[in-house]
Amino acid sequence: MTSPLLSRPGAVPADPPDAGVAAHYGDPYREQRRLADGLAEVDLSHRPVVRVAGPDRLSWLHSLTSQDLAALPPGTPTEALVLSPHGHVEHHLSLVDDGEAVLAHVEPGTAAALVAWLDRMRFLLRVEVTDVTDDWAVLGRADGWRPVPRASLAGYDGELAGLLAAEALRVGDRRPRLGVDTDERTIPNETGWLRTAVHLNKGCYRGQETVARVDNLGRPPRRLVLLHLDGSVSELPPSGTPVLLDGREVGRVGTSARHHELGPVALAMVRRQVPTDAQLRVGGVAAQLDPDEEQARERAVRPTLLRF
Repeated sequence: MTSPLLSRPGAVPADPPDAGVAAHYGDPYREQRRLADGLAEVDLSHRPVVRVAGPDRLSWLHSLTSQDLAALPPGTPTEALVLSPHGHVEHHLSLVDDGEAVLAHVEPGTAAALVAWLDRMRFLLRVEVTDVTDDWAVLGRADGWRPVPRASLAGYDGELAGLLAAEALRVGDRRPRLGVDTDERTIPNETGWLRTAVHLNKGCYRGQETVARVDNLGRPPRRLVLLHLDGSVSELPPSGTPVLLDGREVGRVGTSARHHELGPVALAMVRRQVPTDAQLRVGGVAAQLDPDEEQARERAVRPTLLRF
């Protein structure tokens, strides 16, 4: 559905899978700085919203997902993953409990499959799963997000940043996006989700054996990295562009962006063996791993619950 905020002066529509909201409102770099400083919000109303109600909702979601949700305090946002039996990431949920129900926003096009799977897993528990996208929308901030009644969007009078600003900050923070920076083979250990969406000390859930085994071995087959791109070309490499080392493909670009401080950057999933000082090529231009790659890899295996 098309956001009423696209009628704002200067609004330029975003491309799929983010159609329906603004890529920017005329000044992407300024919008990015304002968003980073907590002075603007980003319209995420194209993202589906799923509601899980009922007295068993937290213990039930705790048993199904990668996150420790059993005693999640009301108003505390977190992230969770639904994994396949082999540990591959199937769904990524950004969620918050309001004391009566959990609201979660997910990637465009994934809500129907998520709701159908959750419905099959209800059994006799006191839970109710509903796609409430028609009633609820999401606004994003530098320190998190908030659900708002969709009917209130038309009257929103706050300062807005476009999706390009939000995506650039996400890339700079090495935060992956399902289906863009990941594929059907991705496991949490390859991404920053190991520290934001996985609790390594919780009980059994689908796919846990893979997560635990790879964590204990410390050898995920790939890793998500931040690349600094040569800024000599005007076009950023599209998603899926090969990452080359000495002419051999060692990975693929996910999201690329122009960061207001870092310049042209990209997230890429590369083979674990790629050296941190490797001289890479992406779309015909030079690329290097971020100088803090080693520290980022260390942080990625220290699970914490972050506000996002």
